Amino acid sequence: MRLLALGVAAAFAAFGLTFRGPRERFWDRMTATGLALGALALATDRDARRTRIGAREIVLGLGAAAGLYGIFRAGDPIAREVMPRGADEIGDIYALRILRPKEELVARLALIIGPAEELFWRGFVQSRAGYLTSTLLYGGAHVVTENWTLLGAATIAGAYWGLLRAFGLPMGALVVSHVAWDIWIFLIAPTQEVTD
Repeated sequence: MRLLALGVAAAFAAFGLTFRGPRERFWDRMTATGLALGALALATDRDARRTRIGAREIVLGLGAAAGLYGIFRAGDPIAREVMPRGADEIGDIYALRILRPKEELVARLALIIGPAEELFWRGFVQSRAGYLTSTLLYGGAHVVTENWTLLGAATIAGAYWGLLRAFGLPMGALVVSHVAWDIWIFLIAPTQEVTD
């Protein structure tokens, strides 16, 4: 339990530094956060170290990513209506994509950020704290952003991936899903029109 508390505290602190620091260095801090949390998961969680990605995990992961993307496409207009600053907050997140070349962002998301988030939150945290607590913690880590639309989106995504994990989806498939979804919704087919 102490290791879980330390890990979650470290994650909350890292998210605070990531989202509160100078905007132009956001991706450097996000990558460092991914490296730190991913390393913690790999060092302390045997299942994380056993993660494998083969053809089955790729197919399952892409299917899971498509399902989550469908949820977000359907939910986007609702978020804009329900959240007072929904459109502005969504635009604020998409504005981060212009800080680095797309190819670099794909590499960061695919090799570090996406895998690390799954290994840490759905691996290290969920295996110790359970589905509901890990989902709330994942969403809660985004409170520091003061972007309530992002907090809601993170909680929904965390609940989705956590539920799949609870039902036995392999960690490798979750990694594929997170990476594919990040790249698709952020760089290829955003839920709103963005200009680079």
